[in-house]
Amino acid sequence: MGVRRLIESWPVYRQLTGVDPLGRGAAVKSPRSAALTPRTETADSVARSVCPYCAVGCGQRVYVKDGQVTQIEGDPDSPISRGRLCPKGSASLSLVTSPNRQQKVRYRRPYGTGWEDLDLDTAMDMIADRVLAARAATWEDRDDEGRPLNRTLGISSLGGATLDNEENYLIKKLFTALGAIQIENQARI
Repeated sequence: MGVRRLIESWPVYRQLTGVDPLGRGAAVKSPRSAALTPRTETADSVARSVCPYCAVGCGQRVYVKDGQVTQIEGDPDSPISRGRLCPKGSASLSLVTSPNRQQKVRYRRPYGTGWEDLDLDTAMDMIADRVLAARAATWEDRDDEGRPLNRTLGISSLGGATLDNEENYLIKKLFTALGAIQIENQARI
């Protein structure tokens, strides 16, 4: 490479002699930076989601390529966060793609010392059986004075802070229909 080409490839020279005196465009582009593409450009699809960490409910865009999550960013269309995420929300990709993330239902039997893997249908059947058994064992039709109660104190619900209003509404309806009266949400704000 000659001295002239070397000087012309220097960004400051291009900035001073070209049409980009502030050095915000073509003057500062290198062949490497010109070849760069956004991480989200190759995504097959984009799903909208809500950040899983707190009760604020910041919007996220989840970029997927070949069935794998490749990037998670703030959703600029979200009226709550307008595309911004806190440090924990910005790290959502590592939550989803971590090799330490559990991918199976893990179960430890009563008095057991080890965990075993269950398929989802078996786990859901076990939960349903236990809910129905707890409801049947603790159902109260009437109080001591004969007034109707129609409730159970053997089932309760504690919702998480990331649940939105619609999810809380459905949980409240489900547990109320089961006869539960202890229904709470752990929201931090």
